[in-house]
Amino acid sequence: MQNLWNTLKQGLKSYCDQNGFKKVILGLSGGLDSAVCAVLAADVLGGKNVTAVMMKTRFTSDLSLKIAHGIAILNKLDYHEIDIDPFFEKEVELLKDAFKEDVKGITQENLQARIRGQILMAWSNQFGGLVLACGNKSEALTGYCTLYGDTCGGLAPIGNVYKTTIFELAKWRNTVSKVLPQDVITRAPSAELAEGQKDENSLPPYAVLDPILKELFDNKQSVEQTVSKGYDKATVERVRNLITRSAFKRKQMAEMIEV
Repeated sequence: MQNLWNTLKQGLKSYCDQNGFKKVILGLSGGLDSAVCAVLAADVLGGKNVTAVMMKTRFTSDLSLKIAHGIAILNKLDYHEIDIDPFFEKEVELLKDAFKEDVKGITQENLQARIRGQILMAWSNQFGGLVLACGNKSEALTGYCTLYGDTCGGLAPIGNVYKTTIFELAKWRNTVSKVLPQDVITRAPSAELAEGQKDENSLPPYAVLDPILKELFDNKQSVEQTVSKGYDKATVERVRNLITRSAFKRKQMAEMIEV
């Protein structure tokens, strides 16, 4: 894990140096991916040069707020908290009037992600700094992300790291020094875009998903070859379909650090 962390640090430093950025900006959600990106950026640039914005809604849990604030304190980040519910409600109202019907659940979920992306990009325009997209490789390959929302940014530091590896990376980094609250590592992953939402409502569990992704994408194995290694056929086919259907998203994503 140390080698991977050092590779990510060097990649982020090189990108910032090459493009003239001394500061970065990210959305700190209370989830593991943004937490790891924040710590990584603080290791590279110093916490005072990392602007972390918690953009809460009615779906944001108290635990997420507690975790985000805790990460900011542990890493001495430039931390800000914004309630985006009023903005979200106005957009839903506007779209309902334009659509002449109720706004679908998925549309409302993506609206929240895009409002957050808009705020981060505005922050960059106003104060300078590179916006980081905090998604991981598991999400990128399956399309579990919102174009022009959580994919906004100039660099995706952990975009080539699978979610299961992110967990291990976070645990390892905490053994070096305490930079992450334990809750952010042990909690169930959720985008918190709807009531009771969990990643596993939309994806196979990461412990199942990531090995299949590695076979299909990294190793270029067919569905049949992957199934022959003991994986459930219906799950493999589902994952293959997710990879195929989300290719258009990956073509528009931020640059990722090679690992």
